[in-house]
Amino acid sequence: MVASPSLFPLAGQAGPEAFRNWPYLTQPVLLASRSRQVCLTCRFFRHQAAADAIPLLTCQLHRGLIAHGEHLTRRCQGWSDGLHGQRA
Repeated sequence: MVASPSLFPLAGQAGPEAFRNWPYLTQPVLLASRSRQVCLTCRFFRHQAAADAIPLLTCQLHRGLIAHGEHLTRRCQGWSDGLHGQRA
């Protein structure tokens, strides 16, 4: 089974500059996590290099930016590994 290249068309078609206008996600959305269920392992997590070579960490589900380091220790209620229906 081949996964689609992008969950949302915007993620696959727009350059990183389009994401710069997204708001940063804060604590009401991002919750502390001490498991593997963090933004980095979520199917909605993306990262792009901006023109100035600074990576932009984004959540496609919430259409927001994630502060550096938060993607390793936080998650939202919509976290998904994308493996539903693929497990035997």
